[in-house]
Amino acid sequence: MLPYKHYGLLASVCLMWMAGCSSPYVENNLIEEIAPVVFWSIGEGTEGKLKISTLVPPLIQEKKRLLSKEVDLLKQGGREFNLIYYQELKQGQLRMLLINEELAKKGGIEKMINTILVDPDISTRVYLLIVRGDFDEYIKNQLTKQENQDYFLYRMLKHYEKHNQGEMSIVDIHQFMKMLYSPLKDPILPVFHSDKNNFDYLGTALFQNDKEVMVIQDLDDNIFQLLDNDHFLKVLAIPKLSISLGRVRSNVRMKLSEDYSTLSLHVGLQGRMEEYQGELDIQSEKQLEQLIHEVKVYLEEQTSDLIKKMQRWKVDPLEVGTHSLKPFSKEITEEQWLKYWENMKINVDYEIKVHPLINGSVQVR
Repeated sequence: MLPYKHYGLLASVCLMWMAGCSSPYVENNLIEEIAPVVFWSIGEGTEGKLKISTLVPPLIQEKKRLLSKEVDLLKQGGREFNLIYYQELKQGQLRMLLINEELAKKGGIEKMINTILVDPDISTRVYLLIVRGDFDEYIKNQLTKQENQDYFLYRMLKHYEKHNQGEMSIVDIHQFMKMLYSPLKDPILPVFHSDKNNFDYLGTALFQNDKEVMVIQDLDDNIFQLLDNDHFLKVLAIPKLSISLGRVRSNVRMKLSEDYSTLSLHVGLQGRMEEYQGELDIQSEKQLEQLIHEVKVYLEEQTSDLIKKMQRWKVDPLEVGTHSLKPFSKEITEEQWLKYWENMKINVDYEIKVHPLINGSVQVR
């Protein structure tokens, strides 16, 4: 028999065990009563409000419709959706947060993103996208053509994220916040253009703190993918030189001078020639070398111009500032780094190896 003084302890343990088995915040829902949310689209409403939209229902066989509300707070939007829909919308399956570009240019998206990040019911694997145009109009128009468009958009993002496919910048909510709070790396997000009939990848938005300051597109975005994002491109098309390279991989080395006045950037590039529509005879070794030299010079100029744009806008998404870190020395502040960065001389050098395809065989140059 236990001594009387131990009965109190035993009762306390039993109460703690019972409390652990039944959370004070239990939500009693039947599966028929809930509808998971796949995306939230956020834009500017009237009178300073936020316009929040989502698609329901995402899974069951029922005609889909777009819900939109104008609210002051993000969570308020979720609550008001529940008041106009017969099922309770759960954010546990939220996978995409689409932010209108005008909102991103004004700044302040950090607070919205943080609201999602700290919600224990929402996964940190939420993709963040910037949308230029009217996404709601696109979704409404697609409802009559392709019912599960929201799910297909999620699958597209997941595909290009998997194994670093190297076609577009893909960023989830955790990665964005990590870049945002890093003193020597500025955040990026993918930008999509949307109209009634199309939803196309446009390029990469560069942020200073939580405000979009510039968008890089086309060849600039391709170069950015090679310098920082995936270091891989399935296709690198250079229309000016009438050439397309495929399966391009890059090896990037950066070196800062001791006084932070010069950045030397060396890019090793390997790929195969998949298309050439120019005037040179690429069967001739001499003319092929001339073409490769023209590609090298052109990429060096374009890369140098891209980095100078970043300097003008005082953004450093390539993490050049981290190369200033040295053991046993004091870390420079973000303000100090940006002063060095905007005046830095840039030297870019490409080393290119192209594998020409001739009659199905590969020759290395």
